[in-house]
Amino acid sequence: MRRSTVVTNKTSISRMPNPGEFVPELSDISAALFRATGNRSVPRTTMNLIHLRAGQIVHNTYLTILNTGFLRKAGESEERITAVSSWQDAPYFTDAERAALALVEATLQPAPHGRERVSDELYAEVAKHYDEKALATLTIAIGQINFFIALAVIGKPQPVTSLADEQWD
Repeated sequence: MRRSTVVTNKTSISRMPNPGEFVPELSDISAALFRATGNRSVPRTTMNLIHLRAGQIVHNTYLTILNTGFLRKAGESEERITAVSSWQDAPYFTDAERAALALVEATLQPAPHGRERVSDELYAEVAKHYDEKALATLTIAIGQINFFIALAVIGKPQPVTSLADEQWD
């Protein structure tokens, strides 16, 4: 059942209340994932770029708005933010960022028939730009966004530009 209420002149789109109210361990899991990816081996901007791309791939407004907000707060240009959806031919990304964006796409999209999602060639390209710790961190960051994708597409929290904002009804 879809609820519709008015919250500060906005129509609510959340399907469920805050799942953390029912599963308090969620905050521990979330904090652990942020700690695991916050070791500075991969730039936070790169993390937000791949999380934005993940939100775009799964067509989720919450994740797209949230990570766009993070990138804006970090001072990223509108050109870079806007071009994430077409990063392959955009001139705004480093080779390392392109490798990370290719990796998140390969992870989230179905594999070509009879092929692996993450080919040996793609892995080698990513490994050219990230040392072992950074590659592990990047892999965890992709797992982190996959964890939040389930909450975002099922629960449909309010689109916000900051985690401090009210996301759930």
